[in-house]
Amino acid sequence: MSKDPSTLLLEHHLKVLKLPTFVRDYASVAAACAQERCDYPAYLLRLTERELIERERKAAERRIKDARFPVLKTIGSFDFKAQASINEPLVRELLVGEYITRRENVLLVGNPGTGKTHLATALGHTACAQGRRVRFMTTSGLVTQLLEAREDRSLRRLLKQMERIELLVLDELGYVPFSKAGAELLFDVISRAYERTSVIITTNLPFENWTEVLGSERLTGAMLDRLTHRVHILEANGESYRLKDAKARLKRR
Repeated sequence: MSKDPSTLLLEHHLKVLKLPTFVRDYASVAAACAQERCDYPAYLLRLTERELIERERKAAERRIKDARFPVLKTIGSFDFKAQASINEPLVRELLVGEYITRRENVLLVGNPGTGKTHLATALGHTACAQGRRVRFMTTSGLVTQLLEAREDRSLRRLLKQMERIELLVLDELGYVPFSKAGAELLFDVISRAYERTSVIITTNLPFENWTEVLGSERLTGAMLDRLTHRVHILEANGESYRLKDAKARLKRR
């Protein structure tokens, strides 16, 4: 059955106003409201609520996509019982997100395979859901991007883009040593983030060994001074998940 001109015009106006949920739901909500004898303000309230919920959902999806998580991990899939060394109450507190408001940092330190990346991703994912702009990168990936940007003279633009991020997640500091130029560029990012952007770093190195990847004791000290001024430290000293899984498979065989 063809729609009458007024209905077609209404849908056109709603599309121009960029109200896709109104277009989709106005008829079904009108029918429900007629049956329940709701007044016009109640009808509009229902439609606007649906529109806002849908917009918030899509915005959260865009933030998660822009964050560039390699694999999406949530706190619900993290096994705290398997990693008893991790301070679960502190993790739960961080999930509230106040540390980002206070421009505080989080350092996840410990053995490989103990869930540090999982926790960092879960914190980043929660921040996206709370409306924060998040970016996830490996530390070596960031340094490579900075070096390439310096080569093609786009470094200033890249640094400006990073200043708009509210939570920067840097994964796997300690696996790849940096050149002098790379370490200095990483320090520049951390310095710019100081008291302006929250930073989460995962590392398998204790602080006294960071010089192994940064090269300079002076630069390492200055970076740690900024990172640890307002910081929450989570230690993961349990056995590797991957090692446990390999042992279990061998046992079953």
